[in-house]
Amino acid sequence: MSMAEELIDLHLHSRHSSDGDFWPAELVSMAKKAGFRAISISDHDSLQAYPQAVEKGREAGLEVIPSLEVTTLFGEREFHLLMPFVDPQSPGIRTVLDRAQQVRLEEGRERVRKLRALGLPIEWDEVLAVAETEGGQALPVGVSIARILLDKAEVRSMTQLAKYYRGPAQTAEPDAFLFYGDYFAAGRPAYAPKRYIPLLEVLALAPGTGAAPVLAHPGANFVRADRHDLEILREAGLKGLEVYTSYHQPPLCADDRLVALYRDMADRLGLVPTAGSDFHGRIKPFIPFGLVRDGRYWMVEHLRNGRS
Repeated sequence: MSMAEELIDLHLHSRHSSDGDFWPAELVSMAKKAGFRAISISDHDSLQAYPQAVEKGREAGLEVIPSLEVTTLFGEREFHLLMPFVDPQSPGIRTVLDRAQQVRLEEGRERVRKLRALGLPIEWDEVLAVAETEGGQALPVGVSIARILLDKAEVRSMTQLAKYYRGPAQTAEPDAFLFYGDYFAAGRPAYAPKRYIPLLEVLALAPGTGAAPVLAHPGANFVRADRHDLEILREAGLKGLEVYTSYHQPPLCADDRLVALYRDMADRLGLVPTAGSDFHGRIKPFIPFGLVRDGRYWMVEHLRNGRS
């Protein structure tokens, strides 16, 4: 296999995402053993993994490309933007991160307040305490709040929440992903209005950060990006499209029609097709490490060189 054909994954999460389970060094080791040539640790609105992740990759003989996953708004929808090749020290990305931290904390507090109003036992202080990591503070996201709640022994005995445990409630792994949909999605009882930074604003800042922006999982149910969306985003500076993703294959998608759809859009619009698993760990047990193996190193080269 030539270098251009070697495996890549540009969408992994570490413990610096509050819903990730593995430290960056562990992800580097896992990727090396799984035969990957390059990876990006793309934590939620965080660059805490860097520069240590790059150094660990260098030691292991694995390329680690600095990145993050920025949560944004486009119209009234939540779009996630990957930022491979970002310079963690650039003023532009610091602006994005400062805004993200403020919004994430406001959103988290509101979610916890609404859960408490529903009679569920959770405190904001404990959410912040669990979010603390060795590298700083990971911003609490919805599924991490759900996991904190569902891990409680007293909650496991609540019959109204029995559906969120895969097996006997006292020992089973909780399904925080399902809980998120039932409680935190739009129109649900603990929904918090979206106040994220506009996607077009991030794209305008991207050239000054060194990043080659890639739209993550465009076919996810909460995104459903169409050609008109992508034409606008390409003109605004979007460079790539995550065609190969866990959101475009079983169990999250019944077949490969979304892969074909977005590969065709990427080709027609001059966007680099990329690949990323969106691996987290136990929060998404249906996404094992190495699930998506369609990524090839030529995708990295094309993003780096600005080629479609």
